Amino acid sequence: MAEEAVPGKVVQTLGRSGVGDVTRVRCKVLEGNDEGKVLVRNVVGPVKKGDILMLRETEMESGGRIH
Repeated sequence: MAEEAVPGKVVQTLGRSGVGDVTRVRCKVLEGNDEGKVLVRNVVGPVKKGDILMLRETEMESGGRIH
């Protein structure tokens, strides 16, 4: 049961996490059932505020909604 990815906009970078080129970011889901939800995700590779990520999963890991 493969779900399609939904776009999420990076609203804040939280810094490096662990070893390697992993950055923790806060991103806002732009479409789908969880539209408006803000999630914290690990991103491999270069990323900056304003980038659009394709999220395969929008389950809550940590974070919350921006009011």
